[in-house]
Amino acid sequence: MNTGRGLFEALGPVGEPLAARLRPKRLEDVVGQAHLVGDEGILSRLMAAGVPQSVIFWGPPGCGKTTLARLYAQAFGAEFVQISAVLAGVADVRKVVDEARHTQSMGQRTVLFVDEIHRFTKAQQDAFLPHVESGLLVLVGATTENPSFALNNALISRCTVLPVKSLERADLEAILLSAEAVVGALPVTEEARGALLDLAHGDARYFLNLVELVSALRVKTPLDVAGLKAAIPARLALYDKGGDWHYDLISALHKSVRGSDPDAAMYYVARMMAGGEDGMYLARRLIRMAVEDVGLADPQALPIAMAAQESYRTMGSPEGDLSLAEAAVYMALAPKSNALYKAYNDAKMLAAATAHVAPPKHIVNAPTKMMKELGHGAGYAYDHDTEHGFSGQNYWPDGVERPELYKPVARGFEREMQKRMAYFAKLRDDLNQE
Repeated sequence: MNTGRGLFEALGPVGEPLAARLRPKRLEDVVGQAHLVGDEGILSRLMAAGVPQSVIFWGPPGCGKTTLARLYAQAFGAEFVQISAVLAGVADVRKVVDEARHTQSMGQRTVLFVDEIHRFTKAQQDAFLPHVESGLLVLVGATTENPSFALNNALISRCTVLPVKSLERADLEAILLSAEAVVGALPVTEEARGALLDLAHGDARYFLNLVELVSALRVKTPLDVAGLKAAIPARLALYDKGGDWHYDLISALHKSVRGSDPDAAMYYVARMMAGGEDGMYLARRLIRMAVEDVGLADPQALPIAMAAQESYRTMGSPEGDLSLAEAAVYMALAPKSNALYKAYNDAKMLAAATAHVAPPKHIVNAPTKMMKELGHGAGYAYDHDTEHGFSGQNYWPDGVERPELYKPVARGFEREMQKRMAYFAKLRDDLNQE
């Protein structure tokens, strides 16, 4: 991998941010993203084909989506127009379309780059469809959110989605060498240099902003790790309560609990709370885990999850965060059974299929004389008055054969449930044979 000033053609206007000065000018200068820009990379192949296609770059902040879009347009000699979905609207798209028609009449294509394209509503996204379909516009979108959820299906079907990855540590090291060729060696120790790489979390733009900040410091001796962290502003956790991180991390928490990994469960609770997640949302999800994945294998899981919710409601963050972690750890280490979850799903399907069938008359109340005359309640046996406190009566509607919905597993408290079910099943058979 090349390093040094020549890699990025870095010299730019005075006052231009370092990240802009170091923006790659050629595809081969792009650091990382070998799956896109390598010899066999899909973006390289699209560019080599000579016919521009609409694409969506999907990845985290600072991984090079805008740079790739510019280089993509450059490869076809196309007019590059950039708008941001945060600031633009349909009127801006119409203006771009008018200009694209003029550009087309001059024999040139237009690549429209829409940054944060997920910010457009699904209806606003429809404005692109006829122009992408006709080939007037080559649409290049950039999004940090999963296109499957953030973009409408019609738009996705007309674009190639290209995942862009966070940069690896080696990629950031190469960028740092190139940056130091411009701003000079950073006034940091080797340990602090490593810490600086770690602070970037794969975000090249944020990393270069840090490099620029550190390079401007006037210090007598190189900064150690503590000095470095004291000199730069703390970064908020990478998290979007309404986006992919929200759904990905809650999925990771749920699966960690289900997989009986208390450390991972606690980690994801901490990570979500550090990102500003609503603690009551986490509490609700933990309650769901208690009934879906632990179930009756440990009946204490649900009361503990409910108590964690009330504890968090009372104390809030950060004091109440520990209650959520406690519930997550308890459920991760609890015996697991989804027997109740599966049984209820089966019960719902059976209920839908037999919704037209009335319960048997002997277990229906008869509050009026007419209902008594129709036989409601007739022949009902009051279980408490029987020898075993169990009458063995049929409670299922006529024509509905008794199913076996709840099938407890031989784990935790459900072992006891198995014994009870077997006891009542045998007693029912014995009473029905009498």
